[in-house]
Formats: sequence, structure tokens, C-alpha cells
Amino acid sequence: MAKAKTDDDTVADGTADAAQSDGSTLGYEQARDELIEVVRSLEAGGTTLEESLALWERGEALAKVCRRWLDGARARLDAALAEEAEEDEGEGEAGEGAAG
Repeated sequence: MAKAKTDDDTVADGTADAAQSDGSTLGYEQARDELIEVVRSLEAGGTTLEESLALWERGEALAKVCRRWLDGARARLDAALAEEAEEDEGEGEAGEGAAG
């Protein structure tokens, strides 16, 4: 006997969909654009409570994807800046040793 779909299943389905598409296959721009659409849908209203909850959860998942991309970009920038600073320090020390 098949289980009847409940309101809880709708919310769970939205979360499952978000979990499937928030992996490495979804780029920052895609996640951001979809998040914008989710926000627009929520702001426009006219959805049921269950639909609104599913949209909210999808938005939360998309925001996490965006945050991961941004955190990764920040880490790469920080690493590049630290490497550049180390090279500058190394050149300064080498210059001082050669002059002295």
C-alpha cells in the first residue's frame, strides 16, 4: 500500500532536491540566480504555507552553496596574499644580506 503524500513530505522533498543540487554541480552564479528567484517568489506571496516552507528551505540551501563558494574564494585570496607577502619578505631579507 502506497503512503499518502503529506505536508511534511513536500518540505522534505524540497530539502532533498536542494541537497542534490547544492553539490559541486551547482556553481556560484547558478546558485545566486536561483536564490534571487526564490526570494522573488517568497516576496510575491500567493503560495501555500507548505510551498513557502519549501521555498525557504531551498533558499537556505542555495545560500549555503553561495557561502561555500565565497568562503573558498576568500581562502584562495588570503593564500595568494600570504604567499605574496612571504615572497616580499624573502626578497627584502635577501637584499639586506647581499648589501651587508
